[in-house]
Amino acid sequence: MAAMARLQLLHLRAPVVKSSRVLYFPYSTNLSASRRRQFSGTPPLFCSYSSSESFPTSNGGSSASIVGDLLDFLNESWTQFHATAEAKRQLIAAGFHLLNENDEWDLKPGGRYFFTRNMSCLVAFAIGEKYSVGNGFHVIAAHTDSPCLKLKPKSASSKSNYLMVNVQTYGSGLWHTWFDRDLSVAGRVIVRASDGSFAHKLVKVKRPLLRVPTLAIHLNRTVNTDGFKPNLETHLVPLLATKPEEASSESKEKSTSSSKDAHHPLLMQILSDELGCNVDDIANIELNICDTQPGCLGGANSEFIFSGRLDNLASSYCALRALVDSCALPGDLSSEHAIRMIALFDNEEVGSDSFQGAGAPTMFQAMRRIVGSLSHQYVGESAFDRAIRQSFLVSADMAHGVHPNFMDKHEEHHRPEMRKGLVIKHNANQRYATSGITAFLFKEVAKIHNLPTQEFVVRNDMGCGSTIGPILASGVGIRTVDCGIAQLSMHSVREVCGTEDIDIAYKHFKAFYQTFSSIDRRLIVD
Repeated sequence: MAAMARLQLLHLRAPVVKSSRVLYFPYSTNLSASRRRQFSGTPPLFCSYSSSESFPTSNGGSSASIVGDLLDFLNESWTQFHATAEAKRQLIAAGFHLLNENDEWDLKPGGRYFFTRNMSCLVAFAIGEKYSVGNGFHVIAAHTDSPCLKLKPKSASSKSNYLMVNVQTYGSGLWHTWFDRDLSVAGRVIVRASDGSFAHKLVKVKRPLLRVPTLAIHLNRTVNTDGFKPNLETHLVPLLATKPEEASSESKEKSTSSSKDAHHPLLMQILSDELGCNVDDIANIELNICDTQPGCLGGANSEFIFSGRLDNLASSYCALRALVDSCALPGDLSSEHAIRMIALFDNEEVGSDSFQGAGAPTMFQAMRRIVGSLSHQYVGESAFDRAIRQSFLVSADMAHGVHPNFMDKHEEHHRPEMRKGLVIKHNANQRYATSGITAFLFKEVAKIHNLPTQEFVVRNDMGCGSTIGPILASGVGIRTVDCGIAQLSMHSVREVCGTEDIDIAYKHFKAFYQTFSSIDRRLIVD
C-alpha cells in the first residue's frame, strides 16, 4: 500500500490546475515544470510518501519534512508494543546501543543508548562529549498508548448464531466512533518453543476481522433526536464470524468442549497462521482492537493528517526523530554539556500508575544510573540531585485545537489553531506543569529559531485534562513545560492534525536539544 501511495504522490507534487483556479499543494518538491501534470478530477488520498519531500514553511524557506515518515510510523504502530518496537528498530539503525535494565551499564560521553521496558515504554539518551558530573538532562516525554478496545481475558462468546469477541474499554475513548469500522486485532503473544522456553512475539492481522455494527434507524427511530447512547458492555461487542452449524453429535461435543476456551478457536487459528506456529504453542495473548484504515493525508491542499492514534504517537515520533537527528553527525555532541533524552511511557490514558507508566520511577532510575556510571571516581556531594536541578523536561501531548463548529468550548483568547505551532498549556491548578519560567525558556527556543508558538488555558466553567507532566515534575522536582500539537477529534478512532504542525514540532524539539543549554545559563532565578 505504501508503494502505491508513493506512486500516487508523484502525481500530486505539482500544483493542480483546474480551469482558471489553482489548487496548490504546499508540499511540493523541486520537480521541473516539464514533469508537472494536470488533473481534472480530485487527487487520490495517499498514506505515505518520500521522506525527502521538501515542504515550504510559513516562516519562509523549505526543509525536509518528516510527515511521510510519521505516516509510516503510525501505520506500523497499531499498538503501544508495535510503536515501541518500531522506535527500537529506528534507534538501532541510527547507531544507538541497546541496554538492558538487568545489566550493569558502562556509559561514556558521546555515547548514545536506549532501553525498553515491557516493550511498551522506552528511554533513549545521548551523552554530550563535554558532560561533567552534575550537569543536567534535557528530556522530551510522551506516551505510546491511545484509547482503544482490548480483548477480555475470556473473550469468546456467541449470540444469535454470531461469534462475538468480548472487549474492555481502555481509556476515555469516543466509543461511538468505533461502530461500523473495519477492525482487526494486534498486540503481543507468548509462544511456547519446542525446548520449553517462551518467546515474546508481536502480531498484527492487517485484514478486517471484526465489526461493531450500529442498529438500523428503522429499529431506533429516536437516535437522531435523543442521541446515540450505546451500553458499553452489551452494545460494543464486535462480530467475528457466523457460528458454524453443528452437523453431528461429535461436532456438538467438540463445540461444547471448545466453548470452555478463553478465546474462539477460529481467532486462535488466525493468530497462529500469522505467527507461523501451532495453536497449542500460543501460551497467552494481549490484544488490542485496531482500525485497519491507514493514516493518510487529507484536505483540499493535503494539509491534514487523518489517522488513528495521533494522540500521542505524533508527539512520540517528533521527539524520537528530534533526538536521533540532533546527534546524527559525528560533531553533533562535541560541544554538548548535558544529556539529551526521550522517555516514551505506556498507560498515560489510564493514569500512568503502572510498571511501564510515567508513575513508575523508570526515567529517574535511569537518570540516577547514568550519573552513577559517568561519575567514576567522583567523590563530590549529591551529583544526581544537582543534575536534576539543572534538568528540564518537555511533556509533549496533543492539544485541543479550536473546533470551528464548537468555538464556544474554548476560552475566547486561547483558541489554538492548526499551522500556528506548538501549543503551550497552562493551568493555575497544576493540571499542567507549565510555569512562567518554563514557558519563557521553551518559547525562547522557538523565538531564536523563528518558530511559532501559541497558548492554551481551559475555560473556568469546564474541567481540565492532564498529562504526564505534573506526575514527572513532582516525581523528583524537575522543571517542566507542557505542550502539544493542535488536533481535532481527540480520542476518536480517527483523529485530525495539521501536516505543518508536525514539522514545526520536530524543529522545535530538535532546537530544544541543540540550543537549550545556552539559553538556560542566561537566566538565573534562585
